[in-house]
Amino acid sequence: MSRTSTYLNFPRNTEEVFNFYKTVFGTEFSGEGIARMGDFPNPQLAEEDKNLIMHIELPITGGHVLMGTDAPESMGFTVTMGNNIHIMLEPNSREETKHIFDKLAEGGSVSMDLQDVFWGAYYGSCTDKFGIQWMFNCTAK
Repeated sequence: MSRTSTYLNFPRNTEEVFNFYKTVFGTEFSGEGIARMGDFPNPQLAEEDKNLIMHIELPITGGHVLMGTDAPESMGFTVTMGNNIHIMLEPNSREETKHIFDKLAEGGSVSMDLQDVFWGAYYGSCTDKFGIQWMFNCTAK
């Protein structure tokens, strides 16, 4: 089933942020719970980054889900308030994913082309011509 959620990036404190939001909304982490960077194969991952958050989900209100990840400078990220929020789309098909992706990227910029990724999804990201950041994660085959 398709859904839309908000994806948040923090330099190294995603767990603190999401534990706070958990108390605010009175909900529990969904999906697989907390997935850490060290849970996935990455030989270049520094030891101090292995406990960082790779992915986390928290349902809030109205069926909306907050998702998040740590994006530390040691991994090439520069997080500033304003570039740390994406709208995450999870369309029902690869065709729908590509169609929406191409339309949103037109006149904007592609940060990651749509491609098969190690967690089993068809994934990509772009910024539209108005500066809004979008992520796409399609698990349909």
